[in-house]
Amino acid sequence: MLPTEVPQSHPGSSALLLLQLLLPPTSAFFPNIWSLLAAPGSITHQDLTEEAALNVTLQLFLEQPPPGRPPLRLEDFLGRTLLADDLFAAYFGPGSSRRFRAALGEVSRANAAQDFLPTSRNDPDLHFDAERLSQGRTHLVGALRETVVAARALDHTLARQRLGAALHALQDFYSHSNWVELGEQQPHPHLLWPRQELQNLAQVADPTCSDCKELSCPGNWLGFTLLTSGYFGTHPPKPPGKCSHGGHFDRSSSQPPRGGINKDSTSPGFSPHHMLHLQAAKLALLASIQAFGLLRSRLGDRDFSRLLDITPASSLSFVLDTTGSMGEEINAAKIQARHIVEQRRGSPMEPVHYVLVPFHDPGFGPVFTTSDPDSFWQQLNEIHALGGGDEPEMCLSALQLALLHTPPLSDIFVFTDASPKDAFLTNQVESLTQERRCRVTFLVTEDTSRVQGRARREILSPLRFEPYKAVALASGGEVIFTKDQHIRDVAAIVGESMAALVTLPLDPPVVVPRKPLVFTVDGLLQKITVRIHGDISSFWIKNPAGVSQGQEEGMGPLGHTRRFGQFWMVTMDDPPQTGTWEIQVTAEDTPGVRVQAQTSLDFLFHFGIPVEDGPHPGLYPLTQPVAGLQTQLLVEVTGLGSRANPGDPQPHFSHVILRGVPEGAELGQVPLESVGPPERGLLAASLPPTLLSTPRPFSLELIGQDAAGRRLHRAAPQPSTVVPVLLELSGPSGFLAPGSKVPLSLRIASFSGPQDLDLRTSVNPSFSLTSNLSRAHLELNESAWGRLWLEVPDSAAPDSVVMVTVTAAGREANPVPPTYAFLRLLVLAPAPQDQHATPTGSSDPILTTATPAFSPFTLVTQGRAGAGLVGSPWWGTVGGVLLLLGLASW
Repeated sequence: MLPTEVPQSHPGSSALLLLQLLLPPTSAFFPNIWSLLAAPGSITHQDLTEEAALNVTLQLFLEQPPPGRPPLRLEDFLGRTLLADDLFAAYFGPGSSRRFRAALGEVSRANAAQDFLPTSRNDPDLHFDAERLSQGRTHLVGALRETVVAARALDHTLARQRLGAALHALQDFYSHSNWVELGEQQPHPHLLWPRQELQNLAQVADPTCSDCKELSCPGNWLGFTLLTSGYFGTHPPKPPGKCSHGGHFDRSSSQPPRGGINKDSTSPGFSPHHMLHLQAAKLALLASIQAFGLLRSRLGDRDFSRLLDITPASSLSFVLDTTGSMGEEINAAKIQARHIVEQRRGSPMEPVHYVLVPFHDPGFGPVFTTSDPDSFWQQLNEIHALGGGDEPEMCLSALQLALLHTPPLSDIFVFTDASPKDAFLTNQVESLTQERRCRVTFLVTEDTSRVQGRARREILSPLRFEPYKAVALASGGEVIFTKDQHIRDVAAIVGESMAALVTLPLDPPVVVPRKPLVFTVDGLLQKITVRIHGDISSFWIKNPAGVSQGQEEGMGPLGHTRRFGQFWMVTMDDPPQTGTWEIQVTAEDTPGVRVQAQTSLDFLFHFGIPVEDGPHPGLYPLTQPVAGLQTQLLVEVTGLGSRANPGDPQPHFSHVILRGVPEGAELGQVPLESVGPPERGLLAASLPPTLLSTPRPFSLELIGQDAAGRRLHRAAPQPSTVVPVLLELSGPSGFLAPGSKVPLSLRIASFSGPQDLDLRTSVNPSFSLTSNLSRAHLELNESAWGRLWLEVPDSAAPDSVVMVTVTAAGREANPVPPTYAFLRLLVLAPAPQDQHATPTGSSDPILTTATPAFSPFTLVTQGRAGAGLVGSPWWGTVGGVLLLLGLASW
């Protein structure tokens, strides 16, 4: 049991303040919000994860007043639902929560995936099943340690994946064990501490449950004081007298003693102890807040904020050609980097992550990553244009390396004057940009008259830059051609692209002779810029009132125009007139046109497959939709809390439009349905297989109306791609140890017809990787399974990240686009036992109620994960203040 009094000392910076969550019954230890279709009123892993993260984030904001803004007041959050949009708007300003919500989505999806991935879904150690409680605690603590190591290595994607796995196991403990049945009112005091042994564990000969032939089994637990958990399925087999997990899909629950003890949901068909679901959810929420608090203590506030992207700022990522002809381009990159660092230092928009990858011929790299702007500037300042080098260069290899180390939702800028020597990587890099959701912009200073400093082996094809255009198109970026004398001015788009801009959809999306491009401006847009580049003869821009402005430089009736060679930038006056605008461009070739604006209202999206025929119904997350497979689209609208008047009605979004890329032809419209409370901005759409029947790229556009009924139109920042097959790659539940050989699991499935495929594997760095599956012939709705073995050499650097890539490509007789699967793994040396010692003067975390030793706050917010806790007498015992001390033991 946990102590009932707080020691007579004052909380330090590590103290964690818990908000008492009082929620109306809404949303499960089931994976995610989609699970509510099977068990309405349940609490999901997604709910628990998001509520815990929001509570710790609010505590961080209360302790650290925002620079240049008034401090947050606790009373402003009392008695209302705690939402990321409201919290971030109060701290950073409107429209600043998108990155945080995306990071939290990564954690939540990694959490949910534990119930779906073949390497984790049936492993009792990862779910505290089958009385594997000590083993489960070992995996839990290991996953948290890996989270810390990956975060310190600046691989926040991997850190969030390991954090999701850790939280899933932690939350499952309270649903799958009998901790709640034992009458415990606080989280287990030793679960997060590896030095403390779990006590009073049931042994194999101890009977734990009686027979229950009903769906609901409130009296089947035998009432002893030993800690146990239910058995699921047949591996391992259930010993006589032991409890089952229970539910329709648990084969062990049909063997005496029948029934089960899981508290995953409110449905007796899934959860025999459904009546204890809310108590289990309450403890799982408290334990999740504990885990976040531990990570904050171990990482410090700065690194913890990076882990969850508690910032509106983006990263700064440069890929630089360093051959002898690149002097001007390198200087331009230095100038922009210095400008960004100096202008944003100490502000919320200061970049949180810096990446630099040089390349030439035949080499590329090494990658340099840091969170320190001075270190980045020093490294960049040491780069100079040296050597001749033949065109082409290893540009895509360098870009691939940058993508592996750049956080999601980032911009990557490539400076070069050469075409790619490694064009064979085009498809893989395209897929990786979409998996990472990074936008790539190429600044190419191709000058056919310039030969000094760069030798050419052969006459170069005019199509040699097509791989750059393909990658830019797939990532939502651009290829901008300019000349040496203009590169410094054109490179200014680096800073502007990092200003959290949205790209406005154009109709048509590309220039068509004698047809204007049309875009819509709503009242939430400001600081609109139009960029036009190419062999331009003339252009004009017209607002809804019919006022137009041409290409002449300087101030015009609509804004200010600047020209640098064949690159124009028009900055519109604020506030822009709402309504339909037009752009007419006359050019010799196909010019590039992009309209961007600042706005508080944007959206995130991801895909998933509904899983309804298993013990944990929910939405299995996908990176991209699969041809022929029923797919769900989930949309998160961000910035709903940024309205000028909080009392105004919220915008309403009715449907999404899918368009082919690049031609822009409409593929279909799909209605959206609200999921959960409207203020969360969660929307869902069912994408029929007929709409996604052909492997191809497509774009998403979100359509709705504001409170006054005016049209709202937002576009996803980059296209998505329908892939021809489902390709799943999963690895071990823990880390990679130097000198080990690790099995990986591969599954490939077709839902759109017969497929003849070749399978290729690669790993970065170049470890030994073998596979027993190199070819696959699949009929409709058929799957093939394979096994890979990754050998980690003794010389592998501890705390380093390994990326495994599997490619499934059609054979020559079956030319389908390739499908890629990426898996990130962490090399980690085993921790010495003495590193797990608990801190001096504290044997475990102290989790308790407020006492007169502290000023007792009453912190009340409303959210989904506390559903049904209002009026529960035991909830009041938690009090207003939760103090978590002694956080440095693992």
